[in-house]
Amino acid sequence: MPIQPTTSIWHNGNLIPWEKAQIHVMSHVVHYGSAVFEGIRCYAQPQGAAIFRLQEHMQRLIDSAKIYRMPMPYSLDQLSSAVIELVESNGIAPCYIRPIALRGYGELGVNPKGSPVEVFIGNFPWGKYVAGEGGADVCVSSWNRMAPNTMPSLAKASGNYLNSQLIRMEADVNGYSEGLALDVFGNLSEGSGENIFIVRNGVLFTPPLANSVLSGITRDSVLTLARHLGIPVVEQPLPRELLYIADEVFFTGTAAEVTPIRSVDRVVVADGGVGPITGQISEEFLGIATGLRADRFNWLTPVRVNADQPVTA
Repeated sequence: MPIQPTTSIWHNGNLIPWEKAQIHVMSHVVHYGSAVFEGIRCYAQPQGAAIFRLQEHMQRLIDSAKIYRMPMPYSLDQLSSAVIELVESNGIAPCYIRPIALRGYGELGVNPKGSPVEVFIGNFPWGKYVAGEGGADVCVSSWNRMAPNTMPSLAKASGNYLNSQLIRMEADVNGYSEGLALDVFGNLSEGSGENIFIVRNGVLFTPPLANSVLSGITRDSVLTLARHLGIPVVEQPLPRELLYIADEVFFTGTAAEVTPIRSVDRVVVADGGVGPITGQISEEFLGIATGLRADRFNWLTPVRVNADQPVTA
Protein backbone atom coordinates (compact mmCIF):
# COMPACT_ATOMS: atom_id res chain seq x y z
CA MET A 1 0.00 0.00 0.00
CA PRO A 2 1.27 3.56 -0.66
CA ILE A 3 3.20 5.25 2.13
CA GLN A 4 1.39 8.25 3.59
CA PRO A 5 3.98 10.98 4.33
CA THR A 6 4.07 12.50 7.79
CA THR A 7 5.69 15.72 8.97
CA SER A 8 9.03 14.56 10.37
CA ILE A 9 11.59 11.75 10.32
CA TRP A 10 14.19 11.21 13.03
CA HIS A 11 17.74 11.25 11.63
CA ASN A 12 20.90 10.89 13.72
CA GLY A 13 19.44 12.65 16.75
CA ASN A 14 17.30 15.30 15.07
CA LEU A 15 13.81 15.60 13.65
CA ILE A 16 14.00 16.64 10.00
CA PRO A 17 11.26 17.29 7.40
CA TRP A 18 9.96 14.13 5.70
CA GLU A 19 11.12 15.29 2.25
CA LYS A 20 14.67 15.98 3.53
CA ALA A 21 15.25 12.36 4.60
CA GLN A 22 17.49 11.43 1.68
CA ILE A 23 20.67 9.47 0.99
CA HIS A 24 23.19 9.64 -1.83
CA VAL A 25 22.80 7.14 -4.68
CA MET A 26 26.40 6.04 -4.05
CA SER A 27 25.68 5.12 -0.43
CA HIS A 28 26.90 1.68 0.52
CA VAL A 29 23.39 0.48 1.40
CA VAL A 30 22.12 1.10 -2.15
CA HIS A 31 24.71 -1.20 -3.69
CA TYR A 32 25.13 -3.90 -1.07
CA GLY A 33 21.93 -3.94 1.03
CA SER A 34 23.91 -3.04 4.14
CA ALA A 35 21.10 -2.05 6.50
CA VAL A 36 19.22 -3.46 9.46
CA PHE A 37 15.72 -2.36 10.35
CA GLU A 38 12.66 -2.86 12.51
CA GLY A 39 8.89 -2.71 12.17
CA ILE A 40 6.88 -1.57 15.19
CA ARG A 41 3.20 -0.76 15.72
CA CYS A 42 1.70 1.99 17.79
CA TYR A 43 -1.91 1.22 18.74
CA ALA A 44 -4.83 3.43 19.61
CA GLN A 45 -5.82 3.10 23.25
CA PRO A 46 -8.98 4.12 25.14
CA GLN A 47 -6.96 6.96 26.68
CA GLY A 48 -4.45 7.83 23.97
CA ALA A 49 -1.94 5.52 22.28
CA ALA A 50 0.86 3.08 23.07
CA ILE A 51 3.80 1.47 21.25
CA PHE A 52 3.91 -2.33 21.34
CA ARG A 53 7.10 -3.87 22.78
CA LEU A 54 9.27 -0.89 21.92
CA GLN A 55 12.40 -1.88 23.82
CA GLU A 56 12.38 -5.44 22.51
CA HIS A 57 12.23 -4.14 18.94
CA MET A 58 15.04 -1.66 19.49
CA GLN A 59 17.18 -4.31 21.19
CA ARG A 60 16.72 -6.52 18.13
CA LEU A 61 17.86 -3.59 15.95
CA ILE A 62 21.00 -3.31 18.07
CA ASP A 63 21.53 -7.09 17.91
CA SER A 64 21.10 -7.11 14.13
CA ALA A 65 23.66 -4.32 13.80
CA LYS A 66 26.11 -6.22 16.01
CA ILE A 67 25.79 -9.37 13.90
CA TYR A 68 26.68 -7.30 10.81
CA ARG A 69 29.51 -5.46 12.61
CA MET A 70 27.74 -2.13 12.32
CA PRO A 71 28.77 0.18 15.17
CA MET A 72 25.44 1.49 16.47
CA PRO A 73 25.92 5.14 17.52
CA TYR A 74 22.94 5.15 19.91
CA SER A 75 22.01 3.19 23.01
CA LEU A 76 18.81 1.25 23.62
CA ASP A 77 17.39 4.06 25.74
CA GLN A 78 18.33 6.70 23.16
CA LEU A 79 16.70 4.77 20.33
CA SER A 80 13.56 4.10 22.36
CA SER A 81 13.31 7.77 23.32
CA ALA A 82 13.78 8.75 19.67
CA VAL A 83 10.78 6.62 18.65
CA ILE A 84 8.61 8.21 21.33
CA GLU A 85 9.77 11.70 20.31
CA LEU A 86 8.94 11.04 16.67
CA VAL A 87 5.49 9.54 17.27
CA GLU A 88 4.51 12.37 19.59
CA SER A 89 5.88 14.98 17.19
CA ASN A 90 3.96 13.64 14.20
CA GLY A 91 0.86 13.06 16.33
CA ILE A 92 -0.37 10.02 14.38
CA ALA A 93 -1.85 6.93 15.99
CA PRO A 94 -2.36 4.15 15.21
CA CYS A 95 0.75 3.98 13.06
CA TYR A 96 3.59 1.82 11.83
CA ILE A 97 7.14 2.74 12.87
CA ARG A 98 10.20 1.96 10.75
CA PRO A 99 13.66 2.42 12.33
CA ILE A 100 16.58 1.66 10.02
CA ALA A 101 20.35 1.76 10.50
CA LEU A 102 22.28 1.85 7.24
CA ARG A 103 25.77 2.27 5.88
CA GLY A 104 25.83 5.58 4.09
CA TYR A 105 28.07 7.51 1.71
CA GLY A 106 31.77 6.82 2.20
CA GLU A 107 33.53 4.16 0.18
CA LEU A 108 32.40 1.76 -2.54
CA GLY A 109 33.37 -1.88 -2.18
CA VAL A 110 32.14 -4.94 -0.36
CA ASN A 111 34.12 -4.09 2.77
CA PRO A 112 31.84 -1.56 4.50
CA LYS A 113 34.26 -0.18 7.10
CA GLY A 114 34.74 3.16 5.34
CA SER A 115 31.03 3.99 5.19
CA PRO A 116 29.36 5.75 8.14
CA VAL A 117 26.37 4.25 9.96
CA GLU A 118 23.30 6.46 9.83
CA VAL A 119 20.02 5.94 11.69
CA PHE A 120 16.59 7.02 10.47
CA ILE A 121 13.19 6.49 12.08
CA GLY A 122 9.92 7.14 10.27
CA ASN A 123 6.27 6.54 11.14
CA PHE A 124 3.08 6.61 9.12
CA PRO A 125 -0.47 5.19 9.04
CA TRP A 126 -0.69 1.58 7.92
CA GLY A 127 -3.47 -0.98 7.91
CA LYS A 128 -3.97 -4.65 7.02
CA TYR A 129 -0.87 -6.36 5.64
CA VAL A 130 -1.87 -9.88 4.54
CA ALA A 131 -4.87 -9.86 2.22
CA GLY A 132 -7.90 -12.08 2.73
CA GLU A 133 -11.17 -11.67 4.58
CA GLY A 134 -11.65 -14.43 7.14
CA GLY A 135 -8.25 -15.93 6.39
CA ALA A 136 -5.37 -15.86 3.93
CA ASP A 137 -4.85 -18.25 1.01
CA VAL A 138 -1.15 -19.10 0.85
CA CYS A 139 1.23 -21.38 -1.02
CA VAL A 140 4.48 -23.17 -0.29
CA SER A 141 7.10 -21.29 -2.27
CA SER A 142 9.64 -22.80 -4.63
CA TRP A 143 12.18 -20.51 -2.96
CA ASN A 144 13.86 -21.75 0.22
CA ARG A 145 14.99 -19.69 3.18
CA MET A 146 18.72 -19.08 3.53
CA ALA A 147 20.89 -22.05 4.43
CA PRO A 148 22.70 -22.02 7.78
CA ASN A 149 26.02 -20.23 7.71
CA THR A 150 25.19 -18.27 4.56
CA MET A 151 23.21 -15.26 5.80
CA PRO A 152 22.22 -14.81 9.45
CA SER A 153 18.46 -15.23 9.74
CA LEU A 154 18.43 -13.84 13.30
CA ALA A 155 19.43 -10.44 11.90
CA LYS A 156 16.56 -8.38 10.50
CA ALA A 157 18.73 -7.21 7.63
CA SER A 158 17.63 -5.54 4.41
CA GLY A 159 19.61 -7.95 2.23
CA ASN A 160 17.73 -10.93 3.67
CA TYR A 161 14.52 -9.55 2.23
CA LEU A 162 15.61 -10.07 -1.36
CA ASN A 163 14.71 -13.68 -0.63
CA SER A 164 11.40 -12.50 0.84
CA GLN A 165 10.61 -10.50 -2.30
CA LEU A 166 10.98 -13.59 -4.47
CA ILE A 167 8.67 -15.57 -2.17
CA ARG A 168 6.04 -12.83 -2.09
CA MET A 169 6.13 -12.08 -5.83
CA GLU A 170 5.82 -15.76 -6.73
CA ALA A 171 2.80 -16.07 -4.44
CA ASP A 172 1.20 -12.96 -5.90
CA VAL A 173 1.61 -13.96 -9.54
CA ASN A 174 0.00 -17.33 -8.75
CA GLY A 175 -3.00 -15.76 -7.02
CA TYR A 176 -2.07 -16.27 -3.36
CA SER A 177 -1.98 -13.73 -0.54
CA GLU A 178 1.42 -14.88 0.73
CA GLY A 179 4.10 -17.53 0.34
CA LEU A 180 5.52 -19.98 2.87
CA ALA A 181 9.18 -20.96 2.64
CA LEU A 182 10.90 -24.20 3.61
CA ASP A 183 14.46 -24.32 4.87
CA VAL A 184 17.18 -26.06 2.86
CA PHE A 185 16.36 -29.36 4.59
CA GLY A 186 12.70 -29.23 3.51
CA ASN A 187 11.30 -28.29 6.91
CA LEU A 188 8.87 -25.42 7.44
CA SER A 189 10.56 -22.08 8.01
CA GLU A 190 8.39 -18.94 7.71
CA GLY A 191 6.51 -16.62 5.38
CA SER A 192 8.10 -13.80 3.42
CA GLY A 193 7.67 -11.51 6.42
CA GLU A 194 5.85 -13.58 9.03
CA ASN A 195 6.40 -16.47 11.44
CA ILE A 196 4.14 -19.51 11.16
CA PHE A 197 2.13 -21.45 13.75
CA ILE A 198 0.19 -24.71 13.37
CA VAL A 199 -2.44 -26.18 15.69
CA ARG A 200 -2.89 -29.96 15.71
CA ASN A 201 -4.91 -31.84 18.33
CA GLY A 202 -4.90 -28.86 20.68
CA VAL A 203 -1.10 -28.38 20.58
CA LEU A 204 0.50 -25.24 19.17
CA PHE A 205 3.53 -25.97 16.98
CA THR A 206 6.06 -23.54 15.50
CA PRO A 207 9.48 -24.02 13.84
CA PRO A 208 12.52 -23.32 16.05
CA LEU A 209 14.92 -20.49 15.28
CA ALA A 210 17.41 -22.99 13.85
CA ASN A 211 15.10 -23.50 10.84
CA SER A 212 16.20 -20.15 9.33
CA VAL A 213 13.51 -18.28 11.29
CA LEU A 214 13.59 -14.65 12.38
CA SER A 215 13.17 -14.29 16.12
CA GLY A 216 9.86 -12.45 15.79
CA ILE A 217 8.65 -10.17 18.56
CA THR A 218 5.04 -11.11 17.82
CA ARG A 219 6.11 -14.77 17.68
CA ASP A 220 7.51 -14.41 21.19
CA SER A 221 4.33 -12.63 22.30
CA VAL A 222 2.16 -15.48 21.00
CA LEU A 223 4.32 -18.10 22.70
CA THR A 224 4.00 -16.15 25.96
CA LEU A 225 0.23 -15.80 25.59
CA ALA A 226 -0.24 -19.47 24.70
CA ARG A 227 1.64 -20.63 27.76
CA HIS A 228 -0.30 -18.18 29.92
CA LEU A 229 -3.58 -19.51 28.50
CA GLY A 230 -2.57 -23.10 29.18
CA ILE A 231 -2.13 -24.06 25.51
CA PRO A 232 0.62 -26.69 25.02
CA VAL A 233 3.47 -25.28 22.93
CA VAL A 234 6.07 -27.23 20.96
CA GLU A 235 9.00 -25.70 19.07
CA GLN A 236 10.44 -28.35 16.75
CA PRO A 237 11.25 -28.95 13.06
CA LEU A 238 7.98 -29.37 11.18
CA PRO A 239 7.38 -31.22 7.89
CA ARG A 240 5.58 -29.49 5.04
CA GLU A 241 2.73 -31.99 5.01
CA LEU A 242 1.65 -31.00 8.51
CA LEU A 243 0.15 -27.90 6.87
CA TYR A 244 -2.36 -30.02 4.97
CA ILE A 245 -3.65 -31.94 7.99
CA ALA A 246 -3.54 -29.06 10.48
CA ASP A 247 -6.56 -28.04 12.53
CA GLU A 248 -5.47 -24.39 12.38
CA VAL A 249 -2.64 -22.40 10.79
CA PHE A 250 -1.81 -18.74 11.32
CA PHE A 251 0.85 -16.13 10.65
CA THR A 252 2.33 -13.76 13.20
CA GLY A 253 4.30 -10.56 12.73
CA THR A 254 4.29 -6.87 13.53
CA ALA A 255 2.61 -6.13 10.21
CA ALA A 256 0.55 -9.34 10.05
CA GLU A 257 -0.31 -9.36 13.78
CA VAL A 258 -2.20 -12.69 14.11
CA THR A 259 -3.52 -13.61 10.66
CA PRO A 260 -5.47 -16.87 10.20
CA ILE A 261 -4.61 -18.98 7.14
CA ARG A 262 -7.63 -20.38 5.30
CA SER A 263 -5.83 -22.61 2.79
CA VAL A 264 -2.38 -23.82 1.79
CA ASP A 265 -1.72 -24.82 -1.83
CA ARG A 266 -5.52 -24.76 -2.39
CA VAL A 267 -5.97 -27.31 0.41
CA VAL A 268 -8.47 -25.84 2.90
CA VAL A 269 -7.33 -25.83 6.53
CA ALA A 270 -9.96 -27.82 8.49
CA ASP A 271 -13.32 -26.18 7.65
CA GLY A 272 -11.74 -22.95 6.39
CA GLY A 273 -12.88 -20.87 9.35
CA VAL A 274 -10.90 -19.17 12.10
CA GLY A 275 -10.02 -21.87 14.62
CA PRO A 276 -10.68 -21.52 18.36
CA ILE A 277 -7.03 -21.30 19.41
CA THR A 278 -6.22 -18.81 16.64
CA GLY A 279 -9.21 -16.72 17.69
CA GLN A 280 -8.36 -16.89 21.38
CA ILE A 281 -4.75 -15.84 20.85
CA SER A 282 -5.73 -13.08 18.41
CA GLU A 283 -8.30 -11.64 20.81
CA GLU A 284 -5.84 -11.72 23.68
CA PHE A 285 -3.03 -10.19 21.61
CA LEU A 286 -5.12 -7.35 20.16
CA GLY A 287 -6.88 -6.86 23.49
CA ILE A 288 -3.58 -6.10 25.18
CA ALA A 289 -2.23 -4.07 22.24
CA THR A 290 -5.33 -1.84 22.10
CA GLY A 291 -5.65 -1.40 25.86
CA LEU A 292 -8.89 -3.34 26.17
CA ARG A 293 -7.20 -5.95 28.36
CA ALA A 294 -4.65 -5.54 31.13
CA ASP A 295 -1.02 -5.11 30.06
CA ARG A 296 0.11 -7.86 32.40
CA PHE A 297 3.40 -8.41 30.57
CA ASN A 298 4.39 -4.71 30.45
CA TRP A 299 4.46 -4.68 26.66
CA LEU A 300 3.12 -1.16 26.11
CA THR A 301 4.89 2.20 26.08
CA PRO A 302 2.34 5.05 26.31
CA VAL A 303 2.78 8.07 24.04
CA ARG A 304 1.10 11.45 24.22
CA VAL A 305 -0.98 11.21 21.07
CA ASN A 306 -4.74 11.60 20.93
CA ALA A 307 -5.78 8.67 18.78
CA ASP A 308 -9.32 9.18 17.60
CA GLN A 309 -9.33 6.57 14.85
CA PRO A 310 -9.79 2.82 15.36
CA VAL A 311 -7.14 0.19 14.86
CA THR A 312 -7.19 -0.60 11.16
CA ALA A 313 -5.43 -3.96 11.12
